[in-house]
Amino acid sequence: MRSDLPKQFLPVDGRPVLMWTLDAFRNYSKEIQIRLVLPQSQFEFWSKLCNDHAFEFNGQLVAGGETRFQSVKNGLNSISAKEGFVAVHDGVRPFVSSQIIKTSFEKAADNGAAVTCVALKDSARLVRPDGSNEAVSRSDYRLMQTPQTFRMDWMRRAFASEAQPHFTDCASVLEAAGYPISLIDGAYENIKITTPEDLLWAEAFLKTPSFDVLRS
Repeated sequence: MRSDLPKQFLPVDGRPVLMWTLDAFRNYSKEIQIRLVLPQSQFEFWSKLCNDHAFEFNGQLVAGGETRFQSVKNGLNSISAKEGFVAVHDGVRPFVSSQIIKTSFEKAADNGAAVTCVALKDSARLVRPDGSNEAVSRSDYRLMQTPQTFRMDWMRRAFASEAQPHFTDCASVLEAAGYPISLIDGAYENIKITTPEDLLWAEAFLKTPSFDVLRS
């Protein structure tokens, strides 16, 4: 991001990305229970941001770990309920729609798992370790997004395992534990803000009628 400020705290239209993300879930349901996983060292700064922006955070802060796997596990361990569903979402995906969140919970209720994804727009090639490559059908692949929503008991069993290098998201953890992965359609606007140009896109998107539709 070429910034010393963690990307979840970077401003978009005057307030931190993370606040837009939390609002997306609160807009979906005022009753939803939120666990916000952050590095312990960022708790005080987050509290200051909430005060500065008059942002009421009614969730629970949880100290993250050194890896995504450990951070999700810490968040999961902070939940006392034994049954239900857990949706894991990237704090820097502020434009997830209420409809995607709703579909995610509904699909997980039916199948135990719901992983958000989108089709590839561009052509794709497979590159082998020796440097050779070949074209592959982009229709055979999907790009993973969040939320990724699962039955609570499945999550607990899967995250009781040891972390592996190929665990890049929750779906890979659940799949390794033997659980089936069901996919749901995401949206191209549900971007993960990662690079400086993503911030420019986010600023522009907030000013379009599409953003209001997103939150409806």
